[in-house]
Amino acid sequence: MENSIYSIKINALNGKPTDLSLCKGKHILFVNVASKCGFTNQYKDLQKLSDAYPDTLVVIGAPCNQFGMQEPGEASQIQSFCELNFGVSFLLTEKIKVKGTDQHPLYKWLTDKNLNGKKSSSVKWNFQKYLVDSDGKLIDYYFSATKPLSSKIVKHLK
Repeated sequence: MENSIYSIKINALNGKPTDLSLCKGKHILFVNVASKCGFTNQYKDLQKLSDAYPDTLVVIGAPCNQFGMQEPGEASQIQSFCELNFGVSFLLTEKIKVKGTDQHPLYKWLTDKNLNGKKSSSVKWNFQKYLVDSDGKLIDYYFSATKPLSSKIVKHLK
């Protein structure tokens, strides 16, 4: 499948490669995350969402320092912060760029209609969410103010 989300290479926060094809058959919610943002408390609800739909959803957080320099930490600091403060057990990726010339291929796919076949967008701030269906097709994206447990997102998981 050309332009498939499942063929994109990305590493986990610990540096180990992540195989997105293991997510086939489940929805994936991609969120660019940051530890020092007004929306950082959404980690709590992202974990609740992940726990509530273990059979149908994979939540993936992508730490990013492009908005207000709100994710300055190294991988180990980010991991500790998320585990200690929010009990995060869902996958966190390596720190990436979600916009601009060094944009990670994952976010190129999520934000470019020519790749995802659905719509183009730009990432406006931390905790913007992109929902992909169980067949690897983009459903929609949601701005930071949309809470992880919002019916806009949850209705696709039932």
